[in-house]
Amino acid sequence: MLKFFKTFLSMFLILMIAALAGCAAGGPAKGTSDTGSQAGATVDSNQAKSGGTDAAGEEIRVVKHAMGETVIKGTPKRIITLFQGATDVAVSLGVKPVGVVESWVQQPIYEYLRADLEGVAIVGQETQPNLEEIHKLQPDLIIATKTRHEDIYEQLSQIAPTVVTETLFDWKETLKTSGEALNLKDKSDQLLADWDARVADFKQKMGDRLPIEVTITNFRADQVRIFYMGYAGKILKELGFTRPPGHDQDIWGVRLASKESIPDMNADMIFNFNSGTDTEAIQKNYEEWTKSKLWANLDAVKNGKLVQVDEVVWNSAGGYKTANMLLDDLYEYFELN
Repeated sequence: MLKFFKTFLSMFLILMIAALAGCAAGGPAKGTSDTGSQAGATVDSNQAKSGGTDAAGEEIRVVKHAMGETVIKGTPKRIITLFQGATDVAVSLGVKPVGVVESWVQQPIYEYLRADLEGVAIVGQETQPNLEEIHKLQPDLIIATKTRHEDIYEQLSQIAPTVVTETLFDWKETLKTSGEALNLKDKSDQLLADWDARVADFKQKMGDRLPIEVTITNFRADQVRIFYMGYAGKILKELGFTRPPGHDQDIWGVRLASKESIPDMNADMIFNFNSGTDTEAIQKNYEEWTKSKLWANLDAVKNGKLVQVDEVVWNSAGGYKTANMLLDDLYEYFELN
């Protein structure tokens, strides 16, 4: 009996020592719901939030984004961008991604980015990225958007640290999030400051011509749209343009059910772009709508204020470079240079 008691006491003391050692070490590292599953995110989340470096001397940062918080070590070098705006912004920041998704038109990469992205791998479509190809490229950062990639966020996070924007078409959010994730916040801040300076210059040169009421229209092979506060709409609002009643809702816009809705397009100016690759069908749809008497009666059409603009610049690319290209269009149209 005495022998059994001594054995039991020895085992109890061993367990107590082990437990105390675990407490002293802080126990196993616990990340947030988003940092814990990140590939390579083996640092304690509290340590990351307070900054500093890991055991290897790499800087540790936590980037807040639309899906939570992501631990990022050092300055990422192998970047994959999963939507057009993020690709544009990465190039604007001087970063060449190792992988991008296919562009909507001018495939596989928009013409204005081809020189900067020569040799970059295509990892599927924006709406359906190829996870296997992404994994093969061994990225150390993925930039995605909740609009497209919410359902695959956890899978992306298992491949590499992933940051996600809330919206698809807010280029300023994309720039700020990317700048933090890429450890290039100073540069992203400078790009935003440069933009603010151009906006101020545009408004000063336009003077009392602003505000001007505008509508953004879009013809496709099988539908017609009015864009409200999507990519171009947000930019025009910042520049001092106004929208017809109801057009300033904080949504991308609406699809028109029939030609009877043409009067909803009425404004002092109309900026129109046609979308898609089936140019013959798009042109046919455009002609069918614009031969209507309702179209001819629009103020912008009657007064010669219908302006045809480029689809990539005004909508589908959605980045910092194209925001400046859009502004270039306006400088040229209003003869401000």
